[in-house]
Amino acid sequence: MDFQLSEEQALLRDTTRDLLSRSYDAESRNKIIDTELGWNREVWSQLADTGILGLGFEPEEAGQLEIMVVLNEVGRRLAPEPILHGALAPGAVIAEQGNEAQVQLLDEVAAGQRLLAFAHLEPGNRTLGTDVTTNAVQQGDSWALSGRKNPVLAGDSAQTLVVTAALPDGGTGLFLVDAEAGALTRHPYRTFDGQRGAQIDFDQTPAEPLGEAVDASPAIRNAVIRIQSALCSEAVGAMEEALRLTTDYLKTRKQFGVTLNKFQTLTQRAADMYVSLELARSMNFYAAMSIADGNLDPVIASRAKLQIGRSGRHIGQEAIQLHGGIGMTAEYPVGHYTARLTAIEHTLGSTEDHLRFLSEHIDDHDLARL
Repeated sequence: MDFQLSEEQALLRDTTRDLLSRSYDAESRNKIIDTELGWNREVWSQLADTGILGLGFEPEEAGQLEIMVVLNEVGRRLAPEPILHGALAPGAVIAEQGNEAQVQLLDEVAAGQRLLAFAHLEPGNRTLGTDVTTNAVQQGDSWALSGRKNPVLAGDSAQTLVVTAALPDGGTGLFLVDAEAGALTRHPYRTFDGQRGAQIDFDQTPAEPLGEAVDASPAIRNAVIRIQSALCSEAVGAMEEALRLTTDYLKTRKQFGVTLNKFQTLTQRAADMYVSLELARSMNFYAAMSIADGNLDPVIASRAKLQIGRSGRHIGQEAIQLHGGIGMTAEYPVGHYTARLTAIEHTLGSTEDHLRFLSEHIDDHDLARL
């Protein structure tokens, strides 16, 4: 299997890395995430100018591998801009399901002029299925939604929401809601890893079916799989940087007159971190390449998310341990990488959720006999 990036993908990687590296270091990122918005509109405009905010809207031009490349760099710099949750993920759903007029909204998204959010998760429901309690009711030629969505990542500042809701005749539909119409209640908050989200309450909120008002469960499942893969890519970037920070620290920090990398036990622990990183990187490629080949398999997505969760927890905890007390300080970046890895692990199914899901599909495979 060829894991080499194409020339275009390598250029996209280098462009994204240069843009985010110029925009953020540990100090500047901490200042930005402490602002009310939590991210930088100037950086958002630069992302739009380079075409990053429109990736995946036209699959023949860019797909999951390009998204993987970009999200890897986002994780490496811990960039707080909601590239995935505010543009790429809900934008792909609109591109796939929307009518001609609705797809036109994506021009504004790609230009950085419109922020989206995918409102699917609900309180108490973190399963990997598509069933929701938010309901849609048809009133003549119009529709209205009632229910609660939380967490809605990027929902604090989104102008248009892509909402999942139960249809009167069964199944789960997709709807577009104007988040600025005042017909809903939005409770924004900051997550522990510095990101932004919101709880959104719908009370007979006017909504427009995304495409046709039919069961869109397959499209919702595919959207979740694509988001899981993108989160895996971001996590791999964060793991790479956490490991680099740790190995650099071991090479410079002295104890008993010698640098820490002279202690065999510590270097062995760093080597174990590298093994976890390579396992995560391989599963990340596996998930993204499967999607790029048109195979959106929830089992593959869960396999990748399970390994990413395990590797992220191992690398994050070891990075803090090997740094000692400085690893826990807000001024030093390694704790922020661990926080982000922890948040990714618990987004769209925790490690335990995916292990449970995979155990339920053991019977799908033939028994290997030696």
